[in-house]
Amino acid sequence: MAMIPEEVIEQVRSQVNIVDVVSQYVQLTQSGKNLFGLCPFHEERTPSFSVSEDKQIFHCFSCGRGGNVFKFLMELENLTFPEAVRKVAELQNIPLDEKYTSGGSQQAQQTNSLASQLIQVHEQAVTLYHHVLMNTKLGQPALEYLKKRGLTDETIEKYQLGFAPGQRLLKPFFEEKKTDFKLLRKSGLFSENDSGDIYDRFVDRVMFPIRNENGKTVAFSGRLLVKDPESPKYLNSPETEIFNKRKVLFNLDSARLSIRKNDPAILLEGFMDVISADQAGIHSGIASMGTSLTDQQVYDISRITSQVVISYDGDTPGQKAIKRAIDSFANNSKVAVKIVTVPDGLDPDEFVRQRGADQFMELVKHASSPIDFELQFMKKQYNLESEVDVSNYISEALSVIAKEPSPITRDLYVNKVATEFGVGKELLTSRLVPLIQSNQRQSQVAVADQPPVPPAVIRQSAQSERHWNVVQFAEARLLNRMLHNHDIWLMVQGIENFAFVDEDFQMLYLLAEGYFTKFDEYNVATLSSFITENSLQTLLMDIDSLDLAVESTESEINDYVNVIMNRAPVVDQLKQKRQSLQEAVAIGDVQKQRQLTIEIVQLEQKKQAGKHI
Repeated sequence: MAMIPEEVIEQVRSQVNIVDVVSQYVQLTQSGKNLFGLCPFHEERTPSFSVSEDKQIFHCFSCGRGGNVFKFLMELENLTFPEAVRKVAELQNIPLDEKYTSGGSQQAQQTNSLASQLIQVHEQAVTLYHHVLMNTKLGQPALEYLKKRGLTDETIEKYQLGFAPGQRLLKPFFEEKKTDFKLLRKSGLFSENDSGDIYDRFVDRVMFPIRNENGKTVAFSGRLLVKDPESPKYLNSPETEIFNKRKVLFNLDSARLSIRKNDPAILLEGFMDVISADQAGIHSGIASMGTSLTDQQVYDISRITSQVVISYDGDTPGQKAIKRAIDSFANNSKVAVKIVTVPDGLDPDEFVRQRGADQFMELVKHASSPIDFELQFMKKQYNLESEVDVSNYISEALSVIAKEPSPITRDLYVNKVATEFGVGKELLTSRLVPLIQSNQRQSQVAVADQPPVPPAVIRQSAQSERHWNVVQFAEARLLNRMLHNHDIWLMVQGIENFAFVDEDFQMLYLLAEGYFTKFDEYNVATLSSFITENSLQTLLMDIDSLDLAVESTESEINDYVNVIMNRAPVVDQLKQKRQSLQEAVAIGDVQKQRQLTIEIVQLEQKKQAGKHI
């Protein structure tokens, strides 16, 4: 595969709006000039991940990551730079010459890391299991089962469902390919006996490929075709280098596109619920690996949407799982949660197949609030014919109502409880007030009502955390001015013996020098493509995000240059003199101590003279 020329790279970058790409992974909200969202690279409660549409860059003020659209995908999906360029072109339907998109070297790039090799093994297993299901007698019973569940060939193909037969095929399949034995042991696709031999983990199971949010198969969930009391109904892959069940959400890679169009994320209990809903035209369904949501899964959902509808099975375990999910979202995000209770004891899969997507979406449209669900859920725990239980239920109900941040909504629920049980509203309100005050003291309501932190505050906080010394601070401001104003660039270049003191600033300066031999105007997103080192990418983003006055003055530039060329050498000399003074004190050389003290005082005076910037 031919190397992608710089002009082609810039052509792709310039035709893409970084907002269109990033917003597929992060829910962005306009705040001032930039858009903000929760960072996809680390967990946070307050959005500090910024995207500048004007500059075509992203920058997280907390973790420091930043760059252009290529860098975003490189960081998020662990891609090489050429792979990121091709991915951006593909996402935005930009045609690339075939010589840049095909060839043997791509496969070599994909096998560079253990993670890439494991993904490749899983993709090959998907192909085998799917072939067995669709094209062999061994797979016929499994195919009939899926058809009986209402799945079409198109849906089976879309989700690449498969079958692992009783005749263990996977091990000989990979042995024939001469796949590395150590890699197979690490894949999670095999179990190991006491002798160290491996054998197929999945047997007589309908296979559901589990993809990460980038659409890569990282694990499987296998459902028993025939009930076996000694085997679990569902068997999941163990955790591996590429699979952590606490972080994966089934179908998120596909559902994300619909969720971006303002469809609510519909959290369902099982894979078949998601697949049936998708086949019926409901494309925003996702499911966790098990019924308990993790903090990471809640965070990943909150990055891409502000509204979630939970629809689990109507049985007791399903209802308890809904309660846990409500608590997870309440404790870890500001996502608006609603609950769909499927009637007549049906699970979502059965309801969609029997009554259609339109009726299910009507349920979604009239979904209840978490408080409604919790109050109904609690009622089932009490005997409401008993006055003692009624009293206990009302006390618990008030605890739930007190968590609601809106006074109007709280008042409506108090009215509802008062009317239902014939209790005076004044009495209920008097008991509610201390509960609300207790919640406020714990900052539960206060946090929910807090407005987003203004970008200016975030910037100031981020800049205070850089820990630049005076010289580095002057270098950063000077380089910012030089990049944005070519007259200043030329002026500083004309200063004899000028160089940045810090190695990273000097390297960035030299890279920018090469950039300006090819481009007349500064564009931070374009310059970012010239930089391969992460530390320099981060430094460039930090420099570009400095909040400086619009216009610079000659005295400002002279001050920066003075600090870099005069104060920095003074600081180094002071360090050396103080070291020498310590040595003179240690050996008792009084005359040298006097001389060094005089020199240190003179250098300190010279240093103070440069502190006025």
